[in-house]
Amino acid sequence: MSSNTITGSPKRLVTRDFIIPFVLVTSLFFLWGVAHSLLDVLNKHFQDILGITRARSGLVQAALYGGYFVMAIPAGLFMNRLGYKKGILTGLLLYAAGAFLFLPATFIQTFEFTLFCLFIIACGLTFLETAANPYSSVLGPKDTSEQRLTLSQSFNGLGWIIGPALGGMLILGGSGEAEANKFSSMALPYMIVGGVVLAVAFMFVITRMPDIHEGEHDSHGDRGTYRGLLKVRHFRYAVIAQFLYVAAQTGINSFFINYVVETMPDYSPEKAAYLLSLGFVFFMSGRFIGSLFMSWFRPRQMLGIYALINTVAMVLVILSLGWPSLIALYLNYFCMSIMFPTIFALGLKDLGGMTKRGSSVLVMTIVGGAVCPILMGRIADVSGMAVGFVVPLICFAFIAWYAFFRAKSIKNLKNEDHSHV
Repeated sequence: MSSNTITGSPKRLVTRDFIIPFVLVTSLFFLWGVAHSLLDVLNKHFQDILGITRARSGLVQAALYGGYFVMAIPAGLFMNRLGYKKGILTGLLLYAAGAFLFLPATFIQTFEFTLFCLFIIACGLTFLETAANPYSSVLGPKDTSEQRLTLSQSFNGLGWIIGPALGGMLILGGSGEAEANKFSSMALPYMIVGGVVLAVAFMFVITRMPDIHEGEHDSHGDRGTYRGLLKVRHFRYAVIAQFLYVAAQTGINSFFINYVVETMPDYSPEKAAYLLSLGFVFFMSGRFIGSLFMSWFRPRQMLGIYALINTVAMVLVILSLGWPSLIALYLNYFCMSIMFPTIFALGLKDLGGMTKRGSSVLVMTIVGGAVCPILMGRIADVSGMAVGFVVPLICFAFIAWYAFFRAKSIKNLKNEDHSHV
């Protein structure tokens, strides 16, 4: 029997014994959504209270993405030896430590120490993402792994919405205070987040988490090494697709306000920022809806269709058509929503004992977020902001090709071949 796009009636998403562990792991996605969005809110505040240029403030993003790049493989090796639970606890403690370091930062008041705090937080987030993504995907039936990970990632979108509200209420509301107090207000949200992170860590300590074994993988030759991992075709292409996805998402987020102000002169930067926050609402909604749709549609085909839609949407953005282009951007946020978790789950499919290492490599691809904004900015300086969106257009076109032609594991390809016999 040939396989169809629609898979039939909804299947069990989470095994009953794994419900509480799944809820706890899902909370991690929310926590790092808050961390990322809070940083975006504080970026301009860093410039004001530390007296640094916009060019130098770019080191803030470098500290975050640098932490992911530096710590991803060590995190994978750590969990390969000691397991997911200890990896999660290590990540939570590093996250909390970086957050609480903002308290002495109020006395030290140097840009370098602020970057150090953010780097420690990023190292913690790397452990959490390296563990939580594959952990979520295996806490239930294998054939619903992409749907389960997309549902968990939906709460990451909720964190992206709550983070700016928290930062705006606790930081931007105190603009008339003295310089030292401004620095203190920057630390306050991190102290609150640090406390919540410690509470979640305590819940992990007292909760019995399942010991997940992904199974053995062929260990002949170099199959058990990172070099061998990159010889697995569907994983190798997933690494490229994930790098390009993070690059595209970060570039679009970084220049959304610039694009709206340049192509729609009636909108001020403040109004454009409000429009950007609405984009994150579409993003979060897309993850919840996408998770539901994956009960009936194959995740790989949904990824391909969504990537094609985004490729067309980028064409409309480049044409600078006013409101139609803005609507295309919102459609883009909706369709981007499922991409990271779906590519992640597809990349880890059938890796067996190499799953933890595969997860660490896929987390390293987040460094793509440090590349695209620079490239888009240089194109925008020469040809205008709208033309800069050709970079995410190319990224989405590749993702569509990957989804349709390179996302299947060799085992799945063989199974489909047998199903046609």
